[in-house]
Amino acid sequence: MPASTLTRTQPPRDLPNRVVAVGNGALWRELVALLEEDAPDTAFLRRAFALFCRGAHATEAAFYRQEKDPNTLHRFCSHGSGEFPEDLSEESLTGETLTAYRPVPLPQGVLLLPATAHEPEAECALLAAALQLQELRARVKRQSFRAKYRGVELEALYDVGLAITRTLELTQLTDEILSRAVSLLDARRGALYQLQGENYQLRQAIGGSAAPRVTAQNEDVAALLRTGRSPQPVEAPEPTDPDLASTLLASARFLAAVPIELDDQPWGLLVVGDKEHRHGVGPFSAADHRTLGLFGHHAAIAIANAQLHQQALEKERLERDMELAAEIQRQLLPEVIPDVPEYALGGWNRPARQVGGDYYDIRPLEDDRLLLVLGDVTGKGMPAALLVSTLHSALRLMVPRLALGPEFLRRLNEHLLEISPVNKFITLVLVDLDIARGRLRYLNAGHNPALLLRRDGAVEALPAGGPPLGLLPDSSYRTAEYAMGVGDLLCLYSDGLTEATTPDDEEFGTERLAQLLDAHRQDTPAAIRATLETTLHRFTAGQPQGDDQTLILLRRDR
Repeated sequence: MPASTLTRTQPPRDLPNRVVAVGNGALWRELVALLEEDAPDTAFLRRAFALFCRGAHATEAAFYRQEKDPNTLHRFCSHGSGEFPEDLSEESLTGETLTAYRPVPLPQGVLLLPATAHEPEAECALLAAALQLQELRARVKRQSFRAKYRGVELEALYDVGLAITRTLELTQLTDEILSRAVSLLDARRGALYQLQGENYQLRQAIGGSAAPRVTAQNEDVAALLRTGRSPQPVEAPEPTDPDLASTLLASARFLAAVPIELDDQPWGLLVVGDKEHRHGVGPFSAADHRTLGLFGHHAAIAIANAQLHQQALEKERLERDMELAAEIQRQLLPEVIPDVPEYALGGWNRPARQVGGDYYDIRPLEDDRLLLVLGDVTGKGMPAALLVSTLHSALRLMVPRLALGPEFLRRLNEHLLEISPVNKFITLVLVDLDIARGRLRYLNAGHNPALLLRRDGAVEALPAGGPPLGLLPDSSYRTAEYAMGVGDLLCLYSDGLTEATTPDDEEFGTERLAQLLDAHRQDTPAAIRATLETTLHRFTAGQPQGDDQTLILLRRDR
């Protein structure tokens, strides 16, 4: 028998008029007084029924309501000595088993009166009004309870959100998120997954085992997420698909899940299972799904904050490392330019980043000689700086033990081939100056040609005598010798100077460098360097420096 048949008991259509008819009577005033007493629902309905019986002068009457069984009306209260049945069914209401009584439909129930009694319309309207008022009052109470419960729930959610956002260590945070989610929803189980590639990888589980990974394209997981985020109320939630439940949380019957997204991109999946009830476990309600969705937003914010904090710490650590590396690299360069009688000498280095791949050295040698070194490692930044440190150490060890010449570069090349990455090499120029005689022994391993500006204005480009170091095995090198006269100027430079460009990608070039040096050849090396810096800044229109820049100037004055 359909349950709707019994519950389709509606009051007469002219109920408002009937209520008005008794509105000023004593019975109505007593009903209002009952409402003001705020008696429990059961007591209120029994007293309202008694009020009906008194007002209608009923010797026999009974009121039936639907209780647990939707197909049966149960006797709620009765008056008089009549033999009223305990329960009513559709058959008893429509058949001939109640010939002694006449049913009167009322809101949420049926009133039985003797078949021979007349229907007291005003009193029946009064009882119908009492029933509707009681239902309205019960509804208000339920809504008030839900509102208060939701307020407590939101306050708890707010407190939980604050608690997890205070945790900035990611591993500790994921543990906190999972334990808080399980506690917030009274769940027995839980798991937190992080998306890695095309799979959700398990980060943490609580209350039991969980699948170590779940594919992100799993249709059941996608359906679960849609259900978990659904704003529609679920009247009677069904158990989660057993296969899916056992896939995510072993032995779980009910699941709720929410995705965790950072910047609209999926980060992970939060799953809870089996909500605790008085008699075991049950499904999660629509309110639970909404709460889990809000908690998922809190979790996403907390994870984003933790990641930003970790990135800030990592950036700070890298900056400290870079500052330390820059300081170490500065210590590799000459702290003081040696004073060489009858010569003007200067050196300068400006890396494009905190650390760079250019290197220079100016060092007196035995037998009244001076060593000039300028090298350029491919690339910039920390990898290039590490190879610069290697070059510095190798030169310091080899120079006192081996004469500067082709064999020197050959051994240095073999050393760098053994320890340097495949894609890294060094261009290097070495100048061994006989100070008294003004004689240069010149070695160039794939570096830019040095410029030798003669006193009469001629410019000589001193070419390379072999390939870069650390590039090819069994490389051979040549030595060249040049004489420096009084007034001659030697310039060693890295390509960061000549390859500096305008906004239109025009390079500064070797010719402009030679012209600038010739125009200012009588200035001090420091003044020439300052002029070059200013000229490059104007030429590049203040663009960021694209490569490391290094310069060594040597002029013979007497």
